[in-house]
Amino acid sequence: MSLSERLDAARAQKGDPGSRPVPEGGDRSVPAAVAPQVSPPAATPGERTAPLERTTFHGHTPNLTVKPKLTPAHVAAAPPIDALAKLKDRANTALFERMGARLNDPNLTQDQLHALVHSELNRVVDEEKVPLTKGERRRLVDELQDDATGHGPLQRLLDDPTITEIMVNGPDNVYVEQAGKLTRSSAHFTSEEQLRRIIERIVSRVGRRIDESSPLVDARLADGSRVNAVIPPLAFSGSSLTIRKFSKDPFQVDDLISFGTMSPEMAELLHACVEARLNIIVSGGTGTGKTTLLNVLSSFIPEGDRIITIEDAAELQLQQEHVVRLESRPPNIEGKGEISIRELVRNSLRMRPDRIVVGEVRGGESLDMLQAMNTGHDGSLSTVHANSPRDAIARLETLVLMAGMDLPLRAIREQIASAVDVIVQLTRMRDGTRRVTAVTEVQGMEGQIVTLQDAFLFDYSAGVDASGHFLGKSRPTGVRPRFTDRFTELGITISPRVFGVPTTARPAR
Repeated sequence: MSLSERLDAARAQKGDPGSRPVPEGGDRSVPAAVAPQVSPPAATPGERTAPLERTTFHGHTPNLTVKPKLTPAHVAAAPPIDALAKLKDRANTALFERMGARLNDPNLTQDQLHALVHSELNRVVDEEKVPLTKGERRRLVDELQDDATGHGPLQRLLDDPTITEIMVNGPDNVYVEQAGKLTRSSAHFTSEEQLRRIIERIVSRVGRRIDESSPLVDARLADGSRVNAVIPPLAFSGSSLTIRKFSKDPFQVDDLISFGTMSPEMAELLHACVEARLNIIVSGGTGTGKTTLLNVLSSFIPEGDRIITIEDAAELQLQQEHVVRLESRPPNIEGKGEISIRELVRNSLRMRPDRIVVGEVRGGESLDMLQAMNTGHDGSLSTVHANSPRDAIARLETLVLMAGMDLPLRAIREQIASAVDVIVQLTRMRDGTRRVTAVTEVQGMEGQIVTLQDAFLFDYSAGVDASGHFLGKSRPTGVRPRFTDRFTELGITISPRVFGVPTTARPAR
């Protein structure tokens, strides 16, 4: 017997009017007490059936709608009823009625809350007295628990290590990124209300809020995964939720080499740059892996250095012990209490930092960051949205102008040229892979122009294979950067193979 049949039988025993049998012959618009059941006589093979005669009541002919009797074939062809979903709705409602505020009790640990909800759900399912197999019962309780204490239908996607990004476009459209490719997921929310409930749970856990007066928010999950949520009226077709997952075990440099993101020679050079306290900007578009690379570069910082990290939403996963993590804060409902990235950068200068790591510069804080780099805080790291090293310079110029200081363009360029030593360019290729396509030295100024010199460039000339995967690699240009003189002064040695033999390559511009 199918689950739907067992649930119907159980409801019938409980006197559920929703399970009342349909009279033979189908529903009629006239009640059975008034209108007779009219059915055509059975026809023998080859015999023509006479037209159905209408019966007159008090001079009126009732408007009878005679539906054909449902045969087993018709029943089999009818769409199945999602009985488990109906049971889940009833159990979910009962759970929230019973537990209420305890679901958000700050005195309960996550493990205690899970155990409490699991026990309560089992009681709720028992009271329904619906026959379920062990597998059905386990699946029902797990899904209800995910909805009550976790992330509902997204939980299994969050638990899948092969998924790197989750995009929710309303309750019925969920997309995921796997191996660099976007695909539609079978996961969905039962309603807009369920989706909103999950969003509110995520943002409330990090002290953020989302409502009609503040309909968009940046947040993070407990594991550091980045979250962005937008709700109506800004999101026209239902609430939008984007989750960029981070690995529970942060990627190491060996992982990036095995992925083909960078070469061993490039990794050796960047390790030496961090050790020599060069100021490095990681440049790239959205989703190119800037934060992941920033994590890897930060892992090269010596253990004894005091590191201050500054982010909009804390994502960096530094493994050193002497780390102070700062996070900006949006304004409250009254528009007060905001703590910006710029304020945190300024404050970090009074915290005796050896290294300042800014998750991303996207405004006036870029001026404060450049000034910090120019005033003795060498070895700082940050990221910027740009499509090439030259674009990164132009982007920094624009961001400095957003600081509200009336500085001439030449002065801004001189600040950039003296502060930034290396730009590492990341690109997301058409095949979905992420590659370091350039390692570029900022050499200084020539006239009005900031001069750049590429140390590594991606070789596009190798083309693609039959599957569309790029065959090229980042290769040394053969030009030894000027900053390697600092390596010599500090006694840092790198292998001669790092700069290799000059190769012809065209930059990704």
